[in-house]
Amino acid sequence: MRVNGAVAGDDVRARVAHLLRRAGFGATAAELDEAAAAGYDATVDRLVDVGAADAGAAWVAAPTFSPPLAASDLPADPAARREAQERERRAQRAESQRMNSWWIDRMVASTTPLRERLTLFWHGHFATSIQKVREPALMFAQNELFRTMGPGNFEALTQAVAKDPAMLLWLDSNQNRRQSPNENFARELFELFTLGIGNYTETDIREAARAFTGWQYQRANDRFRVVANLHDPGTKTVFGVTGNLGGEDVVRLATSQAASGPFVVARLWSHFARPVRVDDPVVSDLAGGFAKDGDVGRLLEAMVRHREFVSAPVRAGLGKEPIVYVAGTLRALGLRSTSPGVGALPALNNLGQTPFAPPNVGGWPQNGYWLTTSFALSRLRFASSVAARADLSAVSGLAAGERPGAVARLLSVDGWGAATGAALAAVADDPTSLLTLALVAPEYLVA
Repeated sequence: MRVNGAVAGDDVRARVAHLLRRAGFGATAAELDEAAAAGYDATVDRLVDVGAADAGAAWVAAPTFSPPLAASDLPADPAARREAQERERRAQRAESQRMNSWWIDRMVASTTPLRERLTLFWHGHFATSIQKVREPALMFAQNELFRTMGPGNFEALTQAVAKDPAMLLWLDSNQNRRQSPNENFARELFELFTLGIGNYTETDIREAARAFTGWQYQRANDRFRVVANLHDPGTKTVFGVTGNLGGEDVVRLATSQAASGPFVVARLWSHFARPVRVDDPVVSDLAGGFAKDGDVGRLLEAMVRHREFVSAPVRAGLGKEPIVYVAGTLRALGLRSTSPGVGALPALNNLGQTPFAPPNVGGWPQNGYWLTTSFALSRLRFASSVAARADLSAVSGLAAGERPGAVARLLSVDGWGAATGAALAAVADDPTSLLTLALVAPEYLVA
């Protein structure tokens, strides 16, 4: 059954604009015109086609990486060794910058934006940071894992993440040995990745940690393996199931718990629609279908077709996180992160959300956190830099009174409230100032 969530007084263009903002990174005015003409359901059909080739991203060159120095490659002389290690660190910082630009530009150019937005969600859900992993190539590989497996089965994705080199390094799996089990991954698997607090016991964590002993990423040959003499082969009990359980068994048990479906649904709805708890009615509506097959792609389709998805509370329910704000602005204005003078990466650093560097295993804060006054000046500086470099011919050729509406169209904003409209009218003689102010207006930041 198709449900497009039409609300009295809404038009197709407004609903489609909302869909493209939440299931992607917004749209250019031309892209929105085309999608609105096709209609809400047809646009959903296109967005949820996770197998479609990403023609836009094909134009964004993927970064390349240098292999890490092996111990045998390092000079014996201490001073020369330190210099070689410092050169490697400088190279890794440069590679990280290029990787950051690549991902932002991929978000901007993507013709499958829902898949890219979902990749961003998983990056925050299974949060891992370059600051500890250090090797950009491993973070890039994890990013590709989220992109390729993210729309599929949740258990399969979680199994892959559990063996992912970046995650193994991030949560100290190489230090998880039967003589002294490390509980880091087991705890975060239950608390942050699959179930949420209150749906497991400390005994479950201790026993699960034993099941993951010996799971290691071996840098020398760049592979995951279970080291037999470090693995605890004894009997374990997790969620009431007893046996010689291994890590894969624990992931299967965790993702099949009754609490897992609502937990994942609530996390996804909170990212794409509005913040909810697991006991919200919309979670109940969606969790039953998700529990049957664990298919994330089908869950996303059910979400954006749900009658509440285009409701007023959802439309005003999220503040744009910095990555979505920056990528969406560049997309709307036809710019790239590497466009001269744009300063996208410095802006993200100043706004507190650098790609591949969440602050901790819990990921980035959400929603209203990003709308505090502490980030207002950084947003204004970014808005000013992009407005100075945007093509404003569609705005400057109009009479001053028509320009605020033209900027709304340029940014795919439904319209301006009275206070914003008055502020924009006051600077309408200067298209650059007009766009700058629009980019920091509530109607653009909360959408």
